[in-house]
Amino acid sequence: MTDARVLHDAPWLTSGAAARVLALLNGGGEEARVVGGAVRNALMRLPIGDIDIATTALPDEVIRRAAAAKIKSVPTGIAHGTVTLVVDGQPFEITTLREDVETFGRKATVAFGRDWVRDAERRDFTINGLSVSSDGVVHDHVGGLEDIADRRVRFIGDPDRRIAEDYLRILRFFRIHAMYGAGEPERAGLLACIRGHAGMAGLSAERVRMEMLKLLVADGAMAAVQAMADGGLLLQIFGGVAYTGPFAAMLAAEAALGWTADPILRLGALGVAVTEDAKRLATRLRLTNGETRALDSMGHRWWRLRGMDEATARRRLYRLGEQRYRNRVMLAWARAGSSVDPAPWKILVTLPERWTAPKFPLKAADFIARGIARGPALGQVIALAEDAWLAQDFPLEPEAMTAIADTTVARFSADHLL
Repeated sequence: MTDARVLHDAPWLTSGAAARVLALLNGGGEEARVVGGAVRNALMRLPIGDIDIATTALPDEVIRRAAAAKIKSVPTGIAHGTVTLVVDGQPFEITTLREDVETFGRKATVAFGRDWVRDAERRDFTINGLSVSSDGVVHDHVGGLEDIADRRVRFIGDPDRRIAEDYLRILRFFRIHAMYGAGEPERAGLLACIRGHAGMAGLSAERVRMEMLKLLVADGAMAAVQAMADGGLLLQIFGGVAYTGPFAAMLAAEAALGWTADPILRLGALGVAVTEDAKRLATRLRLTNGETRALDSMGHRWWRLRGMDEATARRRLYRLGEQRYRNRVMLAWARAGSSVDPAPWKILVTLPERWTAPKFPLKAADFIARGIARGPALGQVIALAEDAWLAQDFPLEPEAMTAIADTTVARFSADHLL
């Protein structure tokens, strides 16, 4: 299938660094086009990120032309035909047209070629198989234009074969659908993902983490997550139950607050009911230390935050700190369900915007002066005094602090004389 149309309103194609690279690689019997996500996003009027370019020129010729133009080149993937050119501080991946000779996951054997159709047919999804030449003409050899118009994510060719070439494409199918698709995932691709799910066991945890965190913050995350759960894919990824109800409630809570989507908050809502869940997810997805700590804190007795009054909430905020407090309240809100009144939860979660926890005024010297020796006993007394200070709702007056210090020392001393 071949179709073409002209891409309008694309100044990045006619001027600037990308246009300079295309001009460098076109001519002399060679052709270069922008391919992949930049074309897709331009057609969908979405922000454009990295601009990747395919060319009929072999890598050595790309490097030669770059050197002649005094453009920096880096052989980032020379075995697979990829050279990175840096123009005005912007990197461009330049890849020679390829066709698969043998496929086995990420280590496919490829041969360089000059056939744009064969190069498009080896890509994953139709909406990623488009290319645009420097004159703005969009070349479609796989039906991507129609799928973009319908916001449909569809594998190029046989879905089972595409998946067998790289099982990460199962996660990419759902992630790309969540970002660019509409409605339910395309059925043929969905069924192929379910059939091929066992192949995901061989994927690295790092690659799975990257795809999942991107998927969770996409606009269409709910539909994609529900489809994955229904197909049994989340059970394999998480190694435990996925909670789609709290996930939906978390999305609603973020929207009610006007917050930007947070991947760890959403992962917590989807996969964490207790701290053991957080530990399992951290291992299976190889989360960073910071992500692991955040999930573990979210799952720690979140149910105790339900129905808190403001005084209790202030004490929680003081103990947890702003970020951990917000995260734990958000999980408690999400697990309360989508049908709850959001007003009380909004009051709780926005407490850090209205109140800043003071520092505990008493110091070690205050208790040493009252006869408490340095050592474990001093730490115990300070902790007891801090508890009393919290129970009295953070008084700061000198008289109140003197009373707390005196009472704490007297009680501690009496207990230890018994």
